[in-house]
Amino acid sequence: MNERVRPARPHHKLTEDGRPMREVLSYSRRGSRFTPNQQAAWDAHHEAWWVPDDVVDRDDFDLTAWFGREAPLVVEIGCGIGESTAALAATRPGTNVLGIEVWVPGIADTLGKVGEAGLDNVRMIGVDAAWSMEHLFEPGSLAGVWTFFPDPWHKKRHNKRRLVNATFAAVVASRLEVGAEWRLATDWADYAEQMVEVLDAEPLLEGGVTERWDERPLTRFERKGLDKGRDITDLCYRRV
Repeated sequence: MNERVRPARPHHKLTEDGRPMREVLSYSRRGSRFTPNQQAAWDAHHEAWWVPDDVVDRDDFDLTAWFGREAPLVVEIGCGIGESTAALAATRPGTNVLGIEVWVPGIADTLGKVGEAGLDNVRMIGVDAAWSMEHLFEPGSLAGVWTFFPDPWHKKRHNKRRLVNATFAAVVASRLEVGAEWRLATDWADYAEQMVEVLDAEPLLEGGVTERWDERPLTRFERKGLDKGRDITDLCYRRV
């Protein structure tokens, strides 16, 4: 896509003396062991629908070629086990949907759900979302972004790791085409307040808290939040 050389991804950056650089990231690496069902889904679909990290790293990486067609592109950040990914992609056959998920078993689950639904408009990558937004997409190139239930990092000392901050919001806003939506949801009230504060302050966006998006399926993760008595907050911001 871009002719410029991309900087190293998180976990690949080194200090001047060659040591791994410590970074504040919005996620932590979890286990990579597959269940039998995840392994079966991975074996069946990863070669066609998952883009390996080393391919994403190449300066000549062409996402459109992986979809095999030109079409509007929506990015989902944090697919989890793919419940929203498959459901939303199924109603948008004319849209390319790129899922970003760093938990590999979650990628396998998502691939399985996409396969079960008979879809061919979803591709997955497993690299850092903030890096991807900045370096994989041209300004004004995205038809939408979905960010459902990002890690709340609810302990105060960990709030700095939250994905939705001013820097990230500015990058996402710049990548959306005019009129495109960024849909978000969280079950943590203080994170919802932070999202509103951050996104209201971004001059390229307008919007706010909205009624629950009826297209978004009720996922297992959301049910857990509801069972614990948490309120779900949906937000919708548009690029102006």
